Amino acid sequence: MEELLKRNVEWAAERKRADPEYFRNLSRLQAPEYMWIGCSDSRVAANVIAGLQPGEVFVHRNVGNLVNPGDLNCLSVVQFAVDVLKVKHIIVCGHHRCGGVQAALDGTRHGLIDYWLHPVRDLAETHASALAKLHDHGARWNRLCELNVVEQVRQLGDSPIVRDAWARGQTLAIHGLVYSLEDGLLRDLYVSRNG
Repeated sequence: MEELLKRNVEWAAERKRADPEYFRNLSRLQAPEYMWIGCSDSRVAANVIAGLQPGEVFVHRNVGNLVNPGDLNCLSVVQFAVDVLKVKHIIVCGHHRCGGVQAALDGTRHGLIDYWLHPVRDLAETHASALAKLHDHGARWNRLCELNVVEQVRQLGDSPIVRDAWARGQTLAIHGLVYSLEDGLLRDLYVSRNG
């Protein structure tokens, strides 16, 4: 912990050197245009990989970037982003080689996380024949990561929070992206929805 706190002091000092008003400006207003629903994976930090500054993206992360209709945590974050912050874009971003998706795909028991990942396991069963046609495990794994994003975009677009926003004419689009750990690039899955 001492090392972490030391790094924080160094980071804050560097920010102040680069821009003496940095923290004053950051503390005044939270008005991001983007909400990001991503995986908890430590290698996939939303503002870093999207080239955004703190305050420019409102983030919710969980294992496997799921939008589960029973997850009050995720839905509360979405509702705050849509109704209070008035974000214009919600990005569901998965990533290739996701450990959560792998855990759902490998068929072994992992404990409590199995309950959480049940929707991904169902998705793998639904697309079993298409996944089986892919040449190797890595290709199947990455494709299931992409299919999971597509499904989460669908789930989010069907949520009452988003449907109500669209019904009142609020500008709001949902996008599905996948991030590659291999090259650091975000790829659009072309499943955007906007009312």
